[in-house]
Amino acid sequence: MKTITRRTATLVAAGALGLGGLAVAAPALAGAGPFGPGHSITATAQPSGPGMGYGSGMGSGYRYGMGSGFGDGTCMGSAVTAQQGTLTAAQKSTLASMAQEEKLAHDLYVAFAARYDAVVFDHIAAAESQHLTAVRTLLQRYAVSDPTANRPAGTFTDPAVQATYDKLLAQGKQNLSAALAAGQQVERTDIADLKTALTDLTAPDVKQVYANLLTASERHLAAFTRWANR
Repeated sequence: MKTITRRTATLVAAGALGLGGLAVAAPALAGAGPFGPGHSITATAQPSGPGMGYGSGMGSGYRYGMGSGFGDGTCMGSAVTAQQGTLTAAQKSTLASMAQEEKLAHDLYVAFAARYDAVVFDHIAAAESQHLTAVRTLLQRYAVSDPTANRPAGTFTDPAVQATYDKLLAQGKQNLSAALAAGQQVERTDIADLKTALTDLTAPDVKQVYANLLTASERHLAAFTRWANR
């Protein structure tokens, strides 16, 4: 049953990611990625074990990223319901970086799901696919080129993001504990980046998505931590 669930979730995640892309150019954002200078990706192995607990998720708020879900950090929905605002050039660059950040998380978790019988990776990968869809909606609204469009799994336009992905993938291939630690580090970095991105942000729709991404990343971090501590 676990194998069937894992394969089904992986197919759903991969399909949602593939269908959510926008047919726009994908120029390199050298140095502008979410894991560029200032981020140190390190993690130590944690004890792990099987099992997954179900629980209730966030029960109110915008549709995107909210609603009931699994206790392993799954988030449902990708609707962007708030009104469009205005973004500075720097905020548009950050928005493009967020797309790469969500793709990195998705691709990494799909790779780990294929390697380990740990459904936490399948469920969170599916959530990351929805997150990327929401960010891509914003990229289209604000006429920002999507750096993740038409990029195969595990490939990125930003060399810093690519290096980070390669490092975390190699780490996670060691064992399940190392993969869970890599997931924890990705979510911690996401949380820090989103908190920074929300500073001085006024566009209602972007604030909505970032706030819900932040809530989701906190749930994902908690899920990975529960698995690591089993």
